[in-house]
Amino acid sequence: MPTDLATFSGLIQLGDLSLPLLADGAPEAIGDHEFLIPSGDVTVVHPLGTTEFYRHGWNSWSPSGWRRLDEAPLRIYDSPQRLLTADDARNDTPHAHSGSAVGAIAVGDGEIILLGALGLGAPRVGATATTLWGTLEEAGAQWYLARGPEQAVFDRYAALLAERLGSRRRRAGRVWCSWYSFYEGISEQLVAETVAGLGDLPFDVVQLDDGWERSVGDWEANDRFPSGMAATAGLIADAGFRPGLWLAPLIALPDSEFATTRSHLLVQGPDGRPLVAGYNWGGPYYALDTTHDEVRTHLRELFTRVVGWGFRYLKLDFMYAGALEGARRAPVHREAAYRDAIALIRETVGDDVYLLGCGVPMLPSAGIFDGVRVGPDVAAFWENAERPGDPTGVGARNAFLASIHRSWLRPLFETDPDVVYFRRRRSLLDEDQRRLLEDVATVLGFKSTSDPVAWLTPDEAAELRTWLERREEVSQQARYVFRIDDRLVDLGAFVEYAAHPSTIAN
Repeated sequence: MPTDLATFSGLIQLGDLSLPLLADGAPEAIGDHEFLIPSGDVTVVHPLGTTEFYRHGWNSWSPSGWRRLDEAPLRIYDSPQRLLTADDARNDTPHAHSGSAVGAIAVGDGEIILLGALGLGAPRVGATATTLWGTLEEAGAQWYLARGPEQAVFDRYAALLAERLGSRRRRAGRVWCSWYSFYEGISEQLVAETVAGLGDLPFDVVQLDDGWERSVGDWEANDRFPSGMAATAGLIADAGFRPGLWLAPLIALPDSEFATTRSHLLVQGPDGRPLVAGYNWGGPYYALDTTHDEVRTHLRELFTRVVGWGFRYLKLDFMYAGALEGARRAPVHREAAYRDAIALIRETVGDDVYLLGCGVPMLPSAGIFDGVRVGPDVAAFWENAERPGDPTGVGARNAFLASIHRSWLRPLFETDPDVVYFRRRRSLLDEDQRRLLEDVATVLGFKSTSDPVAWLTPDEAAELRTWLERREEVSQQARYVFRIDDRLVDLGAFVEYAAHPSTIAN
């Protein structure tokens, strides 16, 4: 029983298990085998040994999935630069099983015990062969502890998150994205040719990705778009599609005009210099200090301009940089600084603009983003052999593994597993792998591709049309088993094959 008002040390009943609990306050029963626990550190002692542990990643690209506790932890190995970019490096535990916000251990017979935070503060959940534990960088969020059937417990947790953080119900529709065909090589002329080629295919959105801007941080059209971005948005809209645009509004490259002339608006590191927020485009990039009034003004002006150009679908990338630890003008917790920034963006663009988050911290994005990428970048190949210790590297395998283990997030926002390939040329995916991406996108309910029609055979274009037009009924039968209309799809064999590569760093 409680020893005082601040701590609790006693037993908690979860079904047939009577488990010791240490917490910063007494638990409150809210249903059968489910409790709310006050904010603070939590430890539950369990008798399950080296059972399976569900690890959830911090941002869109972070590894998520199940691992036995006697296996190597699911994390990024041997790459500090990638760890900084693709997970919560501040709280990484190299030799322990832990993840962001929520974790679960398998009890048996399809049941789990789940511990999940119900708010912000960079919550961390981990497990050992004898404990399930949770910590917070900043107090405030309650914990949810429950036992029951896996799908039902995750559904209940997601519903509680939606009550506290909000949820969005706007749908993107069917999206064509330029990235996985043209990458940074887009131009005004190429966009015009591609849009014309899409013809009467039933896409709702045509989204231009990286490559249109002067520099990351300087969000004006480069010389490959001489008519400007308003003209490009108009071209897309005139063809019957919703114009979409990629931005990374919370970062700036070191040689961008923003970083070189307004360095006082960047998050600072311990050395008093701009904090390195991650690595891409051949080097580091910096994070904007969104607690600074000048940055908030800059964001309002930027998004007013972009919406004024005519874009109504915005893919916002590398957003986690706004939630990194560093010196900001205002002394607020890093996840609160991030959430305040994206709330400002939502207020500026209004509710009619669809916001897709990529590289976003997951829980702090709930209630503001309409959709969220839930895995690393897909590719027209299965395995990234150059980075065997990095489950966040580009490739279909890594995108599949992270995405399928985040299907429970759907009550909060649309879950985007990234694009599906219908082209067989310019692709190294075999037919089973290609179909797997199609099934995962159908299960998660977000349909997108990057295939230009000119790259497709007539049969492939017909397959794409059929998939876009189809409105499937999807239900989950077990962890990896789904019913798509009358077809039963078991992804378990793919998970087993993909989750245990022959080499992994120790």
